[in-house]
Amino acid sequence: MNQENQPLRYGWSTGACATAAAKAAYLAIYNGFFLDCVEITLPSGKKVSFSLFKTQMIDKNCAIASVIKDAGDDPDVTHGAEIWVQIKRLGKGQGILFKAGKGVGTVTKPGLPLAVGEPAINPVPRQMIVSALSEVYDDPHVEVTVGVTNGEAIALKTMNPRLGILGGLSILGTTGIVVPFSCAAWIASIHRGIDVARAARLDHLIASTGNVSEVAAQKIYNLPDSALIEMGDFAGGVLKYIKTHSVKKLTLAGGVAKMTKLAQGHLDLHSKRSSVDIELLAEWVAQLGARQEMVEQVKNANTTAEVFSLCQEQIPLGDFIAQKALQITKQALDPVLIEIEILLFDRQGKAQGKAIG
Repeated sequence: MNQENQPLRYGWSTGACATAAAKAAYLAIYNGFFLDCVEITLPSGKKVSFSLFKTQMIDKNCAIASVIKDAGDDPDVTHGAEIWVQIKRLGKGQGILFKAGKGVGTVTKPGLPLAVGEPAINPVPRQMIVSALSEVYDDPHVEVTVGVTNGEAIALKTMNPRLGILGGLSILGTTGIVVPFSCAAWIASIHRGIDVARAARLDHLIASTGNVSEVAAQKIYNLPDSALIEMGDFAGGVLKYIKTHSVKKLTLAGGVAKMTKLAQGHLDLHSKRSSVDIELLAEWVAQLGARQEMVEQVKNANTTAEVFSLCQEQIPLGDFIAQKALQITKQALDPVLIEIEILLFDRQGKAQGKAIG
């Protein structure tokens, strides 16, 4: 089979890896030795096996096991990370206590599905771990410490610091499975960012496609970090969530190409899933009064940036596209009515267009 035609390989969430490590360590306490691999049950009921990476018996009541996360063919920053869990047996009546080990963050802002001060081990992974431990012993009373080797450094590549999750990564997953290129973690981070902002009672959010547009928009408004949402290509993800988690004002800020895609009706702005319709762009330039010579130049342009360069100060293309993007955004939010602002910037962060309504 041609390698390009092979199906993408699914992977495992950090929550599934932590569950496997936790069960392995708890089994070792009861058996007095570690198994080579351990089987867990996913929320769907499917059973899967994990090989162990490192194991250590601390004493008869405490053991540590680790698993290397395999994200499959998904470009996940935690792919290859070592997820480790220490299980320490407690006295009767103490239940299951979760702690953040080195490399796992702690929640410091309200709005997340965990209370401030809690280790960033999300509700579904917690339940998966509880269920796995209960398979070993019917009424477990243990301290569960979850850590990620080098997790502090990996977390800097995620949205955790902005969400107020400090000291490391979050242990995530709702199914235990990582679907390649589903971008579920990014979209979940967008949702949590909006939740944190609303919990802080911020009434104006800026959702940007990238760092240049975020910095440029921040120069205008100087909002708190919690008001800044890294939406990337997921304009639709932001709008869908805002529709049911409303704020007073939402600014969408982005480069000219991505915002032109939005203006042309695309809510997923990734280059693999949408592209600028140059022919339609040429029609818009004609509507704005450009001479036929310029319209033909636009039709032959290779990039949106080139079109903007052709128009420069002669044609108010930026404001026109911003207005079109505003209309698309309003349609996506209908019937919810909030103030929407569209800001377009070039690659240097210079303003190229604006619309508000």
